Amino acid sequence: MNLNPNWFCAQFGGREHYAVPRALHAAGALDCLMTDFWAGSVTRGVARLLPCKATRSLAAKCHGDLPDGKTDSWNLHSLAWEARLRWMTKTGGVTGRYLGFCELGKRFAHKVTRSLKARRSFPENSVFFGYDTCSLEVMEYLKERGVACVLDQIDPCRVEAEMVREEQQKWQGWEDRPLDIPEEFYERHAREWALADRVVVNSEFSRQALIQQGVHGSKIVVVPLSYELHDEMTEGEKAAFSQRKELKRFTQEKPLRVLFLGQVMLRKGIQYLAQAAELLQNLPVKFDIVGPIHISAKAVKTAPQNMFFHGRATRDTINQWYRSADVFVLPTLSDGFALTQIEAMANGLPVIATPNCGAVVSDGVDGFLVPTRDPESLAQVIRRYLEEPEILQKHCGAALQKSKQFSLHRVGTALLDLGREMH
Repeated sequence: MNLNPNWFCAQFGGREHYAVPRALHAAGALDCLMTDFWAGSVTRGVARLLPCKATRSLAAKCHGDLPDGKTDSWNLHSLAWEARLRWMTKTGGVTGRYLGFCELGKRFAHKVTRSLKARRSFPENSVFFGYDTCSLEVMEYLKERGVACVLDQIDPCRVEAEMVREEQQKWQGWEDRPLDIPEEFYERHAREWALADRVVVNSEFSRQALIQQGVHGSKIVVVPLSYELHDEMTEGEKAAFSQRKELKRFTQEKPLRVLFLGQVMLRKGIQYLAQAAELLQNLPVKFDIVGPIHISAKAVKTAPQNMFFHGRATRDTINQWYRSADVFVLPTLSDGFALTQIEAMANGLPVIATPNCGAVVSDGVDGFLVPTRDPESLAQVIRRYLEEPEILQKHCGAALQKSKQFSLHRVGTALLDLGREMH
């Protein structure tokens, strides 16, 4: 048995900023990363000469941990694919968008397959790693050649969509577009799951969701995501960490600041957070809601006065929101993992979350776990932080320590173990 599998990775987009290929490359196991767009030296040079939002966005589609020689991409095609997806979304709404995902997945998979065909043969210990929607045709080709295939399923798929539809019925008028996902989208996933030797998910919640959809439990492997805060902190970040060590007393002038950061939508539980905020209106608590808003203007207007909607935040301002907060809240109904949990903890914030995401929070140690759809429990634990600041102080330190467990090295070790087990 060869202890060093040879990995081929394919992914559309940055996906946690290329964490999997970076982890495999650091372990000396990455053969190649195939991606839709990779910002080589020319793209980065253009971004420096013509700095604007578009060029900065394209220049960010790379990572210094991965050498250009380890990547294969189709940059011009990628721009056309993205334009096609925007057009299908504009003309076909939600249904058109999900049909667009299928179309882009096929186009990308065909490009990856052609790239692999050029190799003619593969080492006996080869492993392919790809993401859902974009891997079907690749795996059809590789399975005929005896290459082991690992599929990463990003979210709980149909189970999640059904939850969202229930919420849209319950909270009518909050989201304008019904979640009409075509069966073609689900059928493509089912075929990918059937072909894959192993299906990687990022949480036990997603694992159980896939079992409900017919994937055998023995085929599913849980690999949590990773996040690593930069070693060099700014003076503001150092000050924020220092302040978290202090015991705080909250007043109307200096309220407890609760941060929600992510897409503002029913799936993320914003409706139940609004109910919790209403229960706490007369207490010194402020809720900062940061992220793209996908609920109606009418729904925003009904929010209590202690909730403040700030809209989308740029990557360079996100850490400022973490630094200014006291607690992070994630009342999600469904998340494949929710990386924001680790980001918040890496910034010294305790996290209030539900069980329907990655298992990050240790209840009562570095945050609290609350049931989904339960504004009373949300309000209760927030009130506890308000009334017992010594618990908040302890949880801040524990959260920072917990974040260090979710390292890139841990992801690489899990994948290497998986590759060896398959061979």
